[in-house]
Amino acid sequence: MTTPSFTLYVDSNYDSPYAMSVFVTLVEKDVSYDLKTVNLNQSAHHQPDYVALSLTHRVPTLVHNGFHLNESSAIAEYLEELLPPPDYAAVYPTDRQQRAIARQIQAWMRSDFLTIREERPTTVIFSEPTDIPLSDAARAEANRLFEAGDRLLSSDSLNLFDDWCIADTDLALMINRLVLNGDEVPESLAAYAQHQWKRPSVQQWIQFGK
Repeated sequence: MTTPSFTLYVDSNYDSPYAMSVFVTLVEKDVSYDLKTVNLNQSAHHQPDYVALSLTHRVPTLVHNGFHLNESSAIAEYLEELLPPPDYAAVYPTDRQQRAIARQIQAWMRSDFLTIREERPTTVIFSEPTDIPLSDAARAEANRLFEAGDRLLSSDSLNLFDDWCIADTDLALMINRLVLNGDEVPESLAAYAQHQWKRPSVQQWIQFGK
């Protein structure tokens, strides 16, 4: 079987949670890839060469045999269909309903919790925590996140389902915006998020930013 090759464009600071999610997917699939960085601070994502690759002018962008794709959850789903189990590791549950929940979680993490994302950007995870307290609005969002986490995870569960899936990486990153900044998080959810953070594919990404 010929192993396909991919090029993944990510932010040069390695602090995009969406680029990280696609990177983790590629690593979990154990396929070859080239990693290229885009300097967002210098607006390189708006330059003609990158715009030609990226419909959205954002990272990540995946290039595969002349095919260009943006939006991290779309890329993960594409890779799962292109590189399905059992030949490649699964990044989504095989059960249809569990897979739908995983996709629901991914979409939710990308569209909600705007105040948390503003007050606890990924820089607090990858480079510089903040000592500014959460606003009332952010605390309200955090409580919604904790309530959902309690519904999704049993008290001692370290994965959303029986096996790891890419939605674990995305959910844990949202929780880790708080955990790794030292904000108060329920013990079981903090343990879940910290467990996911130690996954080798996630740690590979973290090392790039150091």
